[in-house]
Amino acid sequence: MTPPLPASTYAPGRMASSRTPADPSLAQIVREWGRIGCTGFGGPAVHISLLRRLCVTDRGWIEERQFERALAAVNMLPGPASTQLSIYCAWRLRGRLGALVGGLCFVAPGLILVIALSTLFLAKAPPLWVRGAGLGAGAAVPAVALLAGFTIAMPMWRRAQAGARMRIVVYAVAGGAAAATLGPALVLVMLACGAIELGLRRISRSESAASVLLWSLRRPFRTALLATAGTGGIGALAWTSFKVGALAFGGGFVIVPLMQADAVNTYHWMTHAQFLNAVALGQITPGPITQTVAAVGYAAGGLPAAMLASLVAYAPSFSFVLFGAAGFERLLANRHVRAFLAGTAPAAVGAIIGSAIPLTAAIGQAWQYAILAAAIVLLLALRRGVVPTLLLAGIAGVVATLLGAPT
Repeated sequence: MTPPLPASTYAPGRMASSRTPADPSLAQIVREWGRIGCTGFGGPAVHISLLRRLCVTDRGWIEERQFERALAAVNMLPGPASTQLSIYCAWRLRGRLGALVGGLCFVAPGLILVIALSTLFLAKAPPLWVRGAGLGAGAAVPAVALLAGFTIAMPMWRRAQAGARMRIVVYAVAGGAAAATLGPALVLVMLACGAIELGLRRISRSESAASVLLWSLRRPFRTALLATAGTGGIGALAWTSFKVGALAFGGGFVIVPLMQADAVNTYHWMTHAQFLNAVALGQITPGPITQTVAAVGYAAGGLPAAMLASLVAYAPSFSFVLFGAAGFERLLANRHVRAFLAGTAPAAVGAIIGSAIPLTAAIGQAWQYAILAAAIVLLLALRRGVVPTLLLAGIAGVVATLLGAPT
């Protein structure tokens, strides 16, 4: 592991680069983080690349090593890593105010677009071509889940030591089975995998990773939990949104079975087809897939509910950085946390792949399976991009429905 950085290098606003560039103003934060929020199509890898280019390569605001260690830290936290990284970079440059401004500018464009599209695609009686586009793009979503899972799984498998690979397989299978069958209880399975790995590494229960992680982040968790008070109605939506933002260890698609179980099966805010549309909207718009929760909120209660769901889902990410960024170095160095995540990470990857099962089961028309098969070929065999594939699937859906395919 890289030696810990001096504590002074983690002071927000401090410029450690040898070029000592001028601190960016809040106006620059608004402009640059907003630009990434508007152009960040393609998922976390694109967001991270854009942040690296801005903060490290082009402006020299943050050292390469600091950026890499921050990326490692946010990948240990639940929630959207690229969002947390964007908040962290702004925190380093302009403190807590910069973190709030930069984070909001990063997530707002995608959220606004998702909510705007939700008014069209989640309407009770959308035009035929809109329904066809939604059915077509939704049919390709299971293929996107497979791609997301395998993209994370392959590097993890290559890095793993030979003696740990069998446990990785077991954890991944457990996560996949949970995603396919248990819905919201998936989080418990991932936590159990982390606890098992912790026990296998013979780390004292008194110093468990769960207690270390929750202790270091007690303030952000408490803040987020207060936002979920209440039961039924708004309380149910807030709880679903909180799970999306605070309990999703691993890649963004881990949240899909959590949302699907609540939004479709438990509270009946939307149909299976509408949920597939919502996931597709979260993919074709800039920003993380977490913003799919805005579409779920819109289906549950219109614009106010969409805004509430977004606020609750992103509150943990902001809280983790605002109240915990100074402890990222300790988080990275803590062997208990690393052992715990060695169990949850493969379970999360398995859950991402396993989420393709309920997503496929949500497909309602036979012709949609042809689109799904084509999407699998495009994404996994031909390595085409997610956004172009979903757009092509949407066009195929429009053509199919205009030609008389059942909807």
